[in-house]
Amino acid sequence: MVLCSRMLIDTILLECHDKIYSGHLSEDRTMERIKTCAWWKSWRKYFIEYCHSCDRCQKANKATGKRFGLMIHIQEQSTPWEVVHMDWVIALPPGGDKSYNACLVIVDRYSKTPMLLPCNKDDTAMDTALLIWDRVISILVSLKISLVIETQNSHQPYGLIYISVWV
Repeated sequence: MVLCSRMLIDTILLECHDKIYSGHLSEDRTMERIKTCAWWKSWRKYFIEYCHSCDRCQKANKATGKRFGLMIHIQEQSTPWEVVHMDWVIALPPGGDKSYNACLVIVDRYSKTPMLLPCNKDDTAMDTALLIWDRVISILVSLKISLVIETQNSHQPYGLIYISVWV
């Protein structure tokens, strides 16, 4: 066992944890490997911090944190445009007279009919709501509609939106 200086600590951790022949083993197995060859003051604490900051280990280990909520099942529709799915395609090359760089995709769940609406990646929630109002809801305003809009994209924070329109 070797008593280590600060200069050697990172090298030892690299050799015992990061190198290809070390294999990014678990904390316990790597700790056993270090324990047999080196020692320094507060080595366990330093080692645990090192493992928790290892980018490769963080990506490979299972996700931590709050779990996602349950998906809500929406019953089958009996009429077109009762429920629509909505998502964004972003980072497109600029095009059109207003240099649109994104596309709002709205798909009718009943008929699978898509609507592609040009928009900008930096549009606000209000811009998106006005776009939906002008291009989707105004078409369907002749009927009393109960419309459900589903989205799972983090570009705009809608989740599940219920809209009722009366003429």
